[in-house]
Amino acid sequence: MRTGIATVCLSGTLKEKMQACAIAGFDGIEIFEQDLVTSPLSPEDVRKMAADLGLGLDLYQPFRDFDGVTPDLLKANLRRAEAKFKLMSRLGMDTILVCSNVATATIDDDALRADQLAELAQLAGDHGIKVAYEALAWGKYVNDYEHAYRLVEAVDHPNLGTCLDSFHILSRDWDTAPIENINPEKIFFVQVADAPKLSMDVLSWSRHYRVFPGEGQFELAKFMGHVVRAGYTGPVSLEVFNDVFRQSDVDRTAVDAMRSLIWLEEQSANWLADAPAAGTVPGGGAPRRRYPMELATLPKVNEPAGFNFAEVKADDTAQLEKLLGQLGFAFEGRHRTKDVQLWTMGQARVIINEQAASHAEPAIAALGFDVDSPVIASARAQQLKAPVVARKVQAHEEVFQGIAAPDSTEIFLCQGSPDGTAAWTHEFGEGLQHPSAGARAVIDHVNLAQPWQHFDEAVLFYTSALALEPQPFAEVPSPSGLVRSQVMQTSDGAVRLVLNLAPVQQAHGQKTYQEHIAFAVDDLVSTARAARDKGLEFLQIPANYYEDLDARFDLDPGFLATLQELNLLFDRDADGEFLHFYTATVGSVFFEMVERRGRYDGYGAPNAPVRHAVQYDSLHRT
Repeated sequence: MRTGIATVCLSGTLKEKMQACAIAGFDGIEIFEQDLVTSPLSPEDVRKMAADLGLGLDLYQPFRDFDGVTPDLLKANLRRAEAKFKLMSRLGMDTILVCSNVATATIDDDALRADQLAELAQLAGDHGIKVAYEALAWGKYVNDYEHAYRLVEAVDHPNLGTCLDSFHILSRDWDTAPIENINPEKIFFVQVADAPKLSMDVLSWSRHYRVFPGEGQFELAKFMGHVVRAGYTGPVSLEVFNDVFRQSDVDRTAVDAMRSLIWLEEQSANWLADAPAAGTVPGGGAPRRRYPMELATLPKVNEPAGFNFAEVKADDTAQLEKLLGQLGFAFEGRHRTKDVQLWTMGQARVIINEQAASHAEPAIAALGFDVDSPVIASARAQQLKAPVVARKVQAHEEVFQGIAAPDSTEIFLCQGSPDGTAAWTHEFGEGLQHPSAGARAVIDHVNLAQPWQHFDEAVLFYTSALALEPQPFAEVPSPSGLVRSQVMQTSDGAVRLVLNLAPVQQAHGQKTYQEHIAFAVDDLVSTARAARDKGLEFLQIPANYYEDLDARFDLDPGFLATLQELNLLFDRDADGEFLHFYTATVGSVFFEMVERRGRYDGYGAPNAPVRHAVQYDSLHRT
């Protein structure tokens, strides 16, 4: 699959965008007209630079408001078009995108539109240019890709074809199956973009909220599957209008964009393998059909089986050690060659890392996941452009396969074991605290704060590299504003990762409290009492919360009194109940202890605003 990207997707100058696209590995680019108009580079300079970088110049765009106009306006439009065709010749480009008319069309007549497009195609042919006609979702008279293709067929000129844009098709919920009926020689270009499902006017949705494939909710694999079945062999190019992307680091955004196309290519290949072609019988045993466009796949991996460990890095570890001890964790000793501690409770393992942590407040630094084959999983992640993280090891020490997440959290892929043990723990010496009967516990979920400019990138990273499934996102009120929360998890819930997009004020240096590690135990009340007896500082929940809790759930008075006594929070749904409490914050980290009763699968969402408000008050109290 030939990959491309429109320069409008990225921040920076045209030169910076082209360099970033080449480094990220794109085959070609679409030049957005404004990028060229504002560039000091001449068309000849751009042509030479693209050749030097190994980038194809695949599409010049956009040419707007051509069809459905009066004769006088048509004459002016043809003059404008000829100027662009001459410019494209200087650039060495042969395809231009022409959008269906939005602003100047005054005549709703397909025969007239076809005649005008025929004149444009003839003029384009004189200059060796192909015209890709695209139906904008908000086009005045033409907003359906099938309508646009009927016009192309009516004109029947070799220099006029159509452009299929996933956003314009999927935002209007048009059926994508008819794409397979389009003559592939008339599909001149294909553009892809994802987007969250939003209830708003389609123009604003398009201009501000498109995202790269895998970061939204469109069925892009199905769309691409129909495109491949149609016989298309040209570029598959990203056209994403997004306010965040155009403010973010150009090199990182280009890599994220390339990752999204690699992911889309694999998902499309899987869709084609699973979805029978029209007229075939599922399960018939027929060999997989080959198509003119070859789609590459990645090393296949299963979703993680669970958390192997969580790591917190800090310079001064005294508060962390005290906190873990109060929660009931056992100190298992220090690593024999590294300045690292291991603390455990049941199968929950926490590493405290003092290496290269000078002047660093405690923060979550790394997560370990149990996977079937760490080497294969790492190879997949690297093909998806994940940076490799290496750690020094000595003889007879576990070699972890490591990659870096978009927020710089280090992700280690560990060899899981059926009994939940970890071979690397033998590298730690004898501990100083070993209770005779330790509590059973596992890491229930980890909550990571994401920089505002990398939130969508993180969703795609964990989806593509770790096979986690994004759940519907939520917005949680806090004293600093709304906190967007995106749960990523395995199908069985063994791994639950919560990505939080903190309000802007927090993301720019103010105190933050969005990162924590949650541990699940069998008896939270007993755990809380034991922790209190050891002097644990709980997050203090206001009495108003418990009055509201009683009104909502009509709890047994004794149980309600226990909850209030121990600062426990509570939730209930049709499947079960959820008890949890939070510790005070150390640096940017706090801990949560939870108990899931029945088949409760949530996170106590109604309690999140309470937690945010109490933490805000405790962290900002003067």
